[in-house]
Formats: sequence, structure tokens, C-alpha cells
Amino acid sequence: MAGLAQSLFLALVVTVTPPKDAPSGRVDDEAAAFYGEYVVSFYGLPVASSTFRSSFKDDRFAMEGTLSSAGLARIFDSTTASVTVNGRFYGRNPRPEGYSVSYTSGGKDKRTALSFSGGRVSGVVNEPPLKKRGKDWVPVARKQLASVTDPVSAVLVRAKSLDDVCGRTVSVFDGELRADLKLGAGRRSEVETDAYSGEAVTCDARFVPVAGYRPGNKSIAWLRDHGEITVTFAPLGETGIYAPIHATVGTQIGTITLTARRLESRE
Repeated sequence: MAGLAQSLFLALVVTVTPPKDAPSGRVDDEAAAFYGEYVVSFYGLPVASSTFRSSFKDDRFAMEGTLSSAGLARIFDSTTASVTVNGRFYGRNPRPEGYSVSYTSGGKDKRTALSFSGGRVSGVVNEPPLKKRGKDWVPVARKQLASVTDPVSAVLVRAKSLDDVCGRTVSVFDGELRADLKLGAGRRSEVETDAYSGEAVTCDARFVPVAGYRPGNKSIAWLRDHGEITVTFAPLGETGIYAPIHATVGTQIGTITLTARRLESRE
């Protein structure tokens, strides 16, 4: 993994943005499109920024975006990433069909691509290949790859109202780690920011590793046992889709914050 907190935030920022100039075959003129810009900060200092584009038509969705290190973080480790995902909703749950993330960090290029069929992971590509794991590694079983989403689709919520957004468990697979994100009860509030004005809902979340990790990994154990996660969702127009506008993840070294600084509909 490129880093657990980085993976979580990459997932969060991707879901809220929409195609300004969508590739042919993914989005048409009748699709509802949204554009979003986000900043990730640590102790109030920006460490990453992102721009994402998303579109929704009927039950289908498509998203693409980029993430890059910013501020002081760029001095220590220059990171850039690009993500694409597409799929459809079955009921209130997203069912991805294809997911790909490519990133460069510390001068090294990496790529993960997932394909899905019948609601389960049907193919995994990691470039370069993952290293051989030790005997204490918790392997991912085939049955654990059914009814899962990629890290991006995981925080794409379809609901009848704000009251229906939280209180659910999302099963996630990122190409190596299989985990659950358990969203607890929600708290509604009025929000007034540059990106969004209106009612939103905040869910407390709990990270639960399932497989594809080493039990002795201190970062994963700390996030599981002590990490405090909150995600604030707002509606994307009249689509019935809700996406993050603010999130916090408590880590061993401090709290990382994601904030939407721009979110708009693109007709």
C-alpha cells in the first residue's frame, strides 16, 4: 500500500468530482456532471490537493481525477496520482465494473487495476507485482472478494435522504488490503462554506481490517483500535447521490483533514 491514510483520502476526494470534458463513451450530454476541488491538510498545513470530475446517468456512474502532494509535503516526497472508475448502482449500493489508479511517489511508478464481474472482483493487476508476504500475513480469501467495492466507489452513497446516508458497512478492496468501513449514526447540520451551502450529515466511521495485511502492522492496528474517522456528506444536486465535503482521519502522528474548496454542477 502507498500508505493507509493516503489510500483513504484518495478514495474520499475522488467521489465528488465530475467530468468537465468527459471521455467519449463514459458520459453524454444528459448525464448529471459535477466538478470538485479538495485540499488535504495536516496541522493546518496543506499536504495534498486534488481535482476530480464525476458523472451520473440513470444507474451508471463514472469518475476520474488527480491527486498531487502540495506545500511542505512536496519537499519530502513528491507524489502524483490519477484515478478512474466506472460502474452502476444496484439498489443503494454502488457496483464498480472497472477501477484503475496510477501514481508516482519518490520517483517510483506504481499501478493497480481491478475488474469486477457479477458483483465480485474478477481480476487484479499490481505493477510492479506485490512482494512475497511472510507467514503471519492474513491472506484474502475468494469469498471475501464478493460484494466489495474499490476505494473510490466505497464512499459514493446513494440514499433517499440525509437520514439514510449513515448506518451502513462498506466492504472495500484496494488490490491488496480487504477492509470494512463501518459508518455509524449520522448527525445533521447546516453547512456554509465556499464549496457548499445547505444541510449535510456527518457519520462517525470505524476502520476494520479483514485480510491482506500483517496483524503486527502498527499503523493498521492503531487505526483499527484508536483511529477516529468522520465523514461529512452532502447531496450532489438532485441525483440522490451523496459525496464527502469534509473528512478527518486520526492517525498515530495526528489528524489529517480533507476539505472541499469547490464543488459545482456542470450542465
